[in-house]
Amino acid sequence: MDHLPPQTTNPDSANPTKMKGIAFLEFSAEPEFGMESIFTNFGFSKTSKHRSHKVEAFQQNSILFLLNQDRGFAGQFRDAHGPSASGMGFWVEDAKFAHQEAVKRGARPFDPTETTKAAYDLPAVYGIGDSLIYFVDDPKAFFEKEFAPHDAPIEVEQKGFEFIDHLTNNVHKGTLGQWSDFYTEIFGFTKVRYFDIRGDETGLFSYALRSADGSFCIPINEGTEEKSQIEEYLREYKGPGIQHIALSSSNLLSSLDQMEGTGVEFLDIDDEYYASVFNRVPNVSEDHAHIRRHNVLVDGDEHGYLLQIFTKNIIGPIFFELIQRRGHDAFGEGNFGALFRSIERDQRRRGVL
Repeated sequence: MDHLPPQTTNPDSANPTKMKGIAFLEFSAEPEFGMESIFTNFGFSKTSKHRSHKVEAFQQNSILFLLNQDRGFAGQFRDAHGPSASGMGFWVEDAKFAHQEAVKRGARPFDPTETTKAAYDLPAVYGIGDSLIYFVDDPKAFFEKEFAPHDAPIEVEQKGFEFIDHLTNNVHKGTLGQWSDFYTEIFGFTKVRYFDIRGDETGLFSYALRSADGSFCIPINEGTEEKSQIEEYLREYKGPGIQHIALSSSNLLSSLDQMEGTGVEFLDIDDEYYASVFNRVPNVSEDHAHIRRHNVLVDGDEHGYLLQIFTKNIIGPIFFELIQRRGHDAFGEGNFGALFRSIERDQRRRGVL
């Protein structure tokens, strides 16, 4: 694992667990679900396998996905949720210290039994939906200790995704404050945005939280109507958890060109969206026709802009966002209306609305 997530430095007082970034995301699914094909379609190569557990590693630049098909904790999580995101690793300065500090601040420690043991020799606490947050103080050493080269690797061309920009979580109505406090009070995240978003028929409330080291964000959503996309997710996933994973590319249009033919499906956009978007965000240097051909959304201000696109649900109710930033660190607020209408159209096609 040669690449590590980007990071900045915060004083310890603002970074109580001395976080440095995301070390990995863990997924769990039965082999027949086809998670391997999903990852390779996004440009992740299968490179390694765990030395003693049924876990395979998929890598692209600084992003590490671990596919856990073991029993133990991952198996129980999979039984409860189906194909799922069962955990994530926080890269910290000292894993033992970070775990102790998180527990002291109110996190519930993961105390494995023989039937719920984790696949990794890492301290952990419970996160949203009883997924696990592992603490990793040397991602390269962890990887080299616990993983070996795969005897049947799958090498694919990378698609240009460099790091995880953000991870969005969905939670039950009335618990948004509880879970935003979880990240701010235990890990030192800061609240950078609050959203009250409305579509044609449904809406949501959301906090966007930035990690203490500044390298990634965790937005948290709660729905406002029973048929909202948030409530649909909670029913299908059988609880709260990761709604989508945003992968960052420095050239999103090139990444999408390379993904053509993979079968990954994206949300469509209103025809009228492109009639005004380049007047609203006039400083976009990429080819406008190319942006429109890929149904890419555009947002920005006088300082910069971003490009973003969303897949349809791809791992149970979990989907991916693909994003490119040019001096703009927001979340595409100008696109929320168009995005919500697109999601609602997809819900109508599936008979949810």
